[in-house]
Amino acid sequence: MRNTSVWRRKWFPPLFWGLLVLAADLVTKDAARRSFSLWEPKVVIDGFFNLVLAYNAGAAFSLFSGGGGAAQGLKMAALAAVSVLPFIYFYVKARPSDRALLSGLGLIWGGALGNIHDRFRWGAVVDFLDFYRGDYHWPAFNVADIAICLGAATLALSVLREKRPPGSLK
Repeated sequence: MRNTSVWRRKWFPPLFWGLLVLAADLVTKDAARRSFSLWEPKVVIDGFFNLVLAYNAGAAFSLFSGGGGAAQGLKMAALAAVSVLPFIYFYVKARPSDRALLSGLGLIWGGALGNIHDRFRWGAVVDFLDFYRGDYHWPAFNVADIAICLGAATLALSVLREKRPPGSLK
């Protein structure tokens, strides 16, 4: 019975946060697709923040967005496959009591699933949050991207705050 309890404690945070992020991401992207025309900004805070529908065929913040076709698909598939490895490593090494680390993994997982969903459904990731100052625009992003960044920061802080021997998460 104890193993079942440990399993539940270890899986609950990533599942909870992952599913919450995935749902929020899919709902907000659907609303953006229904409400906005491609690249037509809706000013929220003049000179600072717009809502704008954009499609990103690259990785986070439009990295690797050049090219197209099969080569682009292969690059993104390879990047996705490699990015799963740290998630698996940290999950396997995590203690069930390390809720921050497990929650961070859930944020990353949910965000990744949201963006992967877009790649399969639309061929690119739907972005709609546009922050800018003057002529400089940060690349448009979405709820999944926010969750991935917050999850990575949570993961890093969780690992750094623990006094563990290097290379050990237990």
